[in-house]
Amino acid sequence: MKPFRNEECGLRNGPTLTLVLALALGTLAAPLAAEAQQPGRVPRIGFLGTLPTNPRYEALRQGLHELGYAEGQNIAIERQDSEGRVERLPDLATKLVQFKVDVIVVDACGAPLNATIHATSTIPIVVAACNDDLVATGLISSLARPGGNITGLSELTPELGAKRLELLKEAVQKVRRVAVLWNPAYSERFGPNFRFWSSDWVEVRAAAQVLGITIQSVEIRGPDDFDTAFSAMTKERADALIAFSDPLFVLHRRLVADLAAKSRLPAVYASREVVDAGGLLSYGPSSTDLFRRAAVYVGKILKGAKPADLPMEQPTKFELVINLKTAKALGLTIPQSLLIRADEVIR
Repeated sequence: MKPFRNEECGLRNGPTLTLVLALALGTLAAPLAAEAQQPGRVPRIGFLGTLPTNPRYEALRQGLHELGYAEGQNIAIERQDSEGRVERLPDLATKLVQFKVDVIVVDACGAPLNATIHATSTIPIVVAACNDDLVATGLISSLARPGGNITGLSELTPELGAKRLELLKEAVQKVRRVAVLWNPAYSERFGPNFRFWSSDWVEVRAAAQVLGITIQSVEIRGPDDFDTAFSAMTKERADALIAFSDPLFVLHRRLVADLAAKSRLPAVYASREVVDAGGLLSYGPSSTDLFRRAAVYVGKILKGAKPADLPMEQPTKFELVINLKTAKALGLTIPQSLLIRADEVIR
């Protein structure tokens, strides 16, 4: 085959050919460069919630704002709330996937997280407040290295159960029998006897023994069980109530607070929302702080971080909230020693 020579193409030397090729390539690349310089698509954040009016969602938005993200300008937020109807969560999670969001924030573990992980195994998921043991359930490898598409903030702090019982005893010194309100749905995933050795129950039972308190297990699985549960407490002559951490109690917080008041039961809760609705005491992680921290996770993921490599944080800020209006209605005088330690007193 005859070797190719520049002269046969009318090109007398190598440099001239190089120049022509450079110009040609430059012309071809120009549209690509112009396209690359155009503003990219606005990142889309999905939010899957369970509460119709969600102050935690506003804390997430505030956290994003503090990071420089403004909704409608450099981010878009697709919000889906089940409004308390758990059966809607799978369809709402599927909608977020169809919206092609870049990251999904769920407001709790349990049903919201389960619906989301069934809808996608690739979109990053940030759990803003999780009280499930995700390592035990196999959803993550460890808190330090989750290893999949789930990360976020764990509020699994079983030792707080003992602390809540101590606070209840301090507020109601004559208490002798305490009903423990809890949802067994989570525990049953580990077997029928899991509750007897779970960390929540171990801590509460140990504290009860030290304080000279008898505890009564009262199970609840849905809002239709509340009346029956409180009737059982009255029948067993409970002096007070402690509620384990569960989204069900937050969702139906006003009903829970009203039934506790009607039953004349001083109660301590894991979430301050129940105290805002009329409950007596709460001690636990600050939900607004957790959701602001969730925004930090979202920001890191939008910048390229993988959820598999983002350690799940545990809470460092806890708040004691006391409702003096409720105390007065129950005929209680809250000790000054407890009031001065409160982060907030509702008068």
